[in-house]
Amino acid sequence: MLRKSIFTVLLAALAAVSGPAKADQIDGHWCQGLKHLYIDGPKIVTPGGNEITGEYDRHGFRYVVPAGEPDAGAAISMEQMHDELMHLQSSAKPGAVQNWIRCNRQIS
Repeated sequence: MLRKSIFTVLLAALAAVSGPAKADQIDGHWCQGLKHLYIDGPKIVTPGGNEITGEYDRHGFRYVVPAGEPDAGAAISMEQMHDELMHLQSSAKPGAVQNWIRCNRQIS
């Protein structure tokens, strides 16, 4: 009986860790080279320095690049892969995935 209980617990633990892992949330500062952005719920400070509102969920964010920034009008989609990595895709460059990492840089 004890073996069966241990086996059941181990199976449950394995099932819990075998699925795709998601980080706590996408909010915060993100960097890619010299570019950076900041997400706070539905608000974002874009790499061009504009503060706008986008579509937020706990592990993802979407917005349209505002006028005056490179690729203005392009749809941007971001997905957090884990605590320190986020993937960004732009409709201006279909199929290209950019890796962004957490940074401590403050955006003014």
